[in-house]
Amino acid sequence: QFSGLLGTVYRRGNLSFTRDGNSLLSPVGNRISLFDLKNNKCETLPLATRLNIVCVGLSPDGSLAILIDEEGAALLVSLIGKCVIHQFYFHQPVHSVSFSPDGKKFVVTKDNLAYLYHAPGKKREFNAFVLDKTYYGPYDETTCIDWTDDSKCFAVGSKDMSTWVFGAERWANLIYYSLGGHKDVIVACFFEENSLDLYTISQDAALCVWQCDTELDGLKPMPPKDAAMEKKAAEDDEELLEEPKGEEIHGKADPSEQETRNKVKYSRVAKYFFNKEGDFNNLTAAAYHKKTHLLVTGFASGIFHLHELPDFNLIHSLSISDQRIASVSINCTGDWIAFGCSGLGQLLVWEWQSESYVLKQQGHFNSMVSLAYSPDGQYIVTGGEDGKVKVWNTSSSFCFVTFTEHNSGVTAVTFTSTGYVVLSASLDGTVRAFDLHRYRNFRTFTSPRPSQFSCLAVDSSGEIVAAGSQDSFEIFIWSMQSGKLLDVLAGHEGPISSLSFNPMKCVLASASWDKTVKLWDMLDSWRTKETLIMNSDVLVVAFRPDGKELAVAALNGQITFWDHENAVQTSSIEGRHDLQMGRKELDKITAKQAAKGKSFTTLCYSADGQSILAGGLSKFVCIYNVKEQILMKKFEISCNYSLDAMEEYLDRRKMTEFGSMALIDEGGGGDEGVAIPLPGVKRGDMSYRHFKPEIRVTCVRFCPTGRSWAATTTEGLLLYSLDSGLIFDPFELDIDVTPSNIHKKLNQKEYTMAIVMAFKLNEKKLIQEVIEAVPSSEVDVVCSSLPDLYVEKLLEFLASAFETSCHLEFYLIWAHKLLMLHGQKLKTRSVKLLPVIQFLQKSIQRHFEDVSKLCEWNIYNIKYALAISQQRGMKRLAEETPGDEEELDSDSDYLM
Repeated sequence: QFSGLLGTVYRRGNLSFTRDGNSLLSPVGNRISLFDLKNNKCETLPLATRLNIVCVGLSPDGSLAILIDEEGAALLVSLIGKCVIHQFYFHQPVHSVSFSPDGKKFVVTKDNLAYLYHAPGKKREFNAFVLDKTYYGPYDETTCIDWTDDSKCFAVGSKDMSTWVFGAERWANLIYYSLGGHKDVIVACFFEENSLDLYTISQDAALCVWQCDTELDGLKPMPPKDAAMEKKAAEDDEELLEEPKGEEIHGKADPSEQETRNKVKYSRVAKYFFNKEGDFNNLTAAAYHKKTHLLVTGFASGIFHLHELPDFNLIHSLSISDQRIASVSINCTGDWIAFGCSGLGQLLVWEWQSESYVLKQQGHFNSMVSLAYSPDGQYIVTGGEDGKVKVWNTSSSFCFVTFTEHNSGVTAVTFTSTGYVVLSASLDGTVRAFDLHRYRNFRTFTSPRPSQFSCLAVDSSGEIVAAGSQDSFEIFIWSMQSGKLLDVLAGHEGPISSLSFNPMKCVLASASWDKTVKLWDMLDSWRTKETLIMNSDVLVVAFRPDGKELAVAALNGQITFWDHENAVQTSSIEGRHDLQMGRKELDKITAKQAAKGKSFTTLCYSADGQSILAGGLSKFVCIYNVKEQILMKKFEISCNYSLDAMEEYLDRRKMTEFGSMALIDEGGGGDEGVAIPLPGVKRGDMSYRHFKPEIRVTCVRFCPTGRSWAATTTEGLLLYSLDSGLIFDPFELDIDVTPSNIHKKLNQKEYTMAIVMAFKLNEKKLIQEVIEAVPSSEVDVVCSSLPDLYVEKLLEFLASAFETSCHLEFYLIWAHKLLMLHGQKLKTRSVKLLPVIQFLQKSIQRHFEDVSKLCEWNIYNIKYALAISQQRGMKRLAEETPGDEEELDSDSDYLM
């Protein structure tokens, strides 16, 4: 089940803070992520639109959000239940959406119109989007919306350089009002707090201040007679139409004299310019905080300004990026400002008073290529084509360190068995080792002749590093301790595609395009032990976690399994049909024909070694059972149609008599049309106008704890984990095992029996209740009398309980007693139990880090308090000894 998206923090669209101002909603492609800035966590909601999200509207109470994608399909989402409530289609691209401050209405702008809808309220109603009024007026596309504080009026900015103020109800003295005064597209418009005064900001970095002659209370409702006449006229129109369109309000840019009599008037008080003389810096985004009168503006060069309005005083101006700032948002207290840059996928939250970052995250600029889990499953390291190596925390979903030493794309990354060293291989001809304690690059391995490294492996002791090269067909072996090149293994006749060390023995398997897999014995003078011959070019090899089996994926789409001790093939899986290729827009052949040349490019065994994950150049990841050779499950990685090669058949609507629309370049004057991409081009032509990235899975890895797996895709790093919800999954049930019987046993103090029965029912709440009812003095006795089968189950339960429970010492006693009493027996089944033990270790390690920091801080505080109290107790001597006085002073300064 989908559990999170790492590696991309912002794609495009508007950022919005939640009502309490502690969390930030950011659109990530066709999903949405919620960054909890107080608790330093990030979660991606388990829902997705069909295309990339363009705008997000958040209701004032923070419980609902409207997500609208590129084509105008909208989802109404509950942020409390994290589910989709309603779907709606606007039929055209939507520019912005905004709820009224009282939460009763919302405005959507599309084309040159503004639509006012009734917002889904607290009432349980079926039809969530009811059109109330349609506003006509601007001549070109509308760009931005802002409401007055009491939801009586709203302003809409347009690309025709005008701003329109509309009444949300029919006011006698304000139906519509048009404001000019700008020479470029309007980027934002803001009302002043509790008034109709307006600020408008245009793309050429000009700000106009408009003053209104009427207060909000001065808006008069329309006399009932006029309203009734207008309504009747509207109804006559409506009879001709099939569907009710709601009221229509037509605005004119130059109304006649009699229309403006007794109406609200605006006058321009001031006009300010952001750019200094000779600067041509386009303004791209703006946000205004009404209570503190703070205006934030972002520019195309990555600079942002903070101004205080109405006087336009500059507070500060900084550059945060070299890309254009696509979205700006301020939280409700006005302390934190969020910036999104879609060019590099950056998301920053800036605290302007202390001038510090609250959050600074950036994904890989190009696609991610490889990933690896740390041995305890707490961290994930990813390498990208932008040459960066990033390390992510799986529990908080944040990247906490980025290494930028490589000068070219990273092709492979891996952790050593200790979990504190990350290795990465790159096309720049180096393999680098990074230390996760001091965050530095402490070893760089190179080859005598520069060669591009395509794959990397490190043995289970972490001493031997091996990398295969693309161009010289050799494998290089280095020592981790000295950094010296130990040997060069030659023998392959094609580029090396994959390397893998046996987890149990010092045997290296290397796969190559010369249709062979070679096994090298590292202890026996590096000679080849065995050569396995395949039917086609080998793309990837992987050892089973117990080292007894080798899986090989080849270019013909087959996965074969080998007993490498005896060099015999044990089984094979024909997987080409499970990949289900999509057809790219520029493909001349159908998906079915293209699939004949496709295959799996990444393999990985699950933690228990019973199933295997496989992914390739399609939107599916397949899980096979190795023993039965059957497909157990197929995961659809993405449903985002903004990516290429998603659909198996091209859309009929995009077909013309000359072929696909995508193949006809409207802008090109030449006869040849669109250049068809050359075979092997993975990323498409970047210089092409409509550039669509292609959906693909570059790497899949299973977590050592066995609870989750991750895949690097075009969309980012996707995590899938076991569902922790309620599943009734009983174990050896019989008729006497009922909750009431379990409680009876507890009352009779038969704890062991109660625990066994609770595990048979296998309901988490019940197990927790039973275990927490055992007195801590009895834990020893209960542990010693538990049957072996339930020891494993109890360990697994403890590992998951550590993540949520506050009874730290109590559960630690349990874990300690279980491991002390049953350690020897557990050791015999260590391979099977490894995932559970690692899960337990990960949970305990996390608590250890938290508690140890707290203890160190407390010890320091106590020492400080003691030292101060000793200082206080000393009587200061009089003037005779000025020397002592000075010594004491320097002492207390030192303590401070």
